[in-house]
Amino acid sequence: MDQEREHYEERKQDPSLKLFVVLSKAYRSVADQVAADIRKKGLNTTDFGVLELLYHSGAQPLQKIGDKILLASGSITYVVDKLEKKQYIKRVQCSNDRRITYASITDQGKQLLSDIFPDHWKQIEQITDGLTEDEKKEAIHLLKKLGTYAESLK
Repeated sequence: MDQEREHYEERKQDPSLKLFVVLSKAYRSVADQVAADIRKKGLNTTDFGVLELLYHSGAQPLQKIGDKILLASGSITYVVDKLEKKQYIKRVQCSNDRRITYASITDQGKQLLSDIFPDHWKQIEQITDGLTEDEKKEAIHLLKKLGTYAESLK
């Protein structure tokens, strides 16, 4: 029993669980603020993520979009259909391989993002103003390091 208690006391000193909890809570707080800002602009975070990806990276194969914005592959068709109906994106068949379909942002989609992105960026700056520039850079470095290590465990 004493060994179990010692082991427990030793584990309580390990900050791993605390880091996970704090990281999760911070992510939720930031993500909730960002999602609220996006909703004010008439989109949800998934729609915005797809539009932003296509705006900044150009046309993408439908099969790859989910990986790039962390969206389940079954949801891609629904999101693309919805954005296509609003004329923000269009499907384009690959000329070399008919099995591949690309999503491409339309001029209307580009205009939408051009209109809303500057304000959205300001909102993200405001949300992250709890850290100094140097702290932001350090957080980026540390979180990349943590994510890369976690990814390597797969």
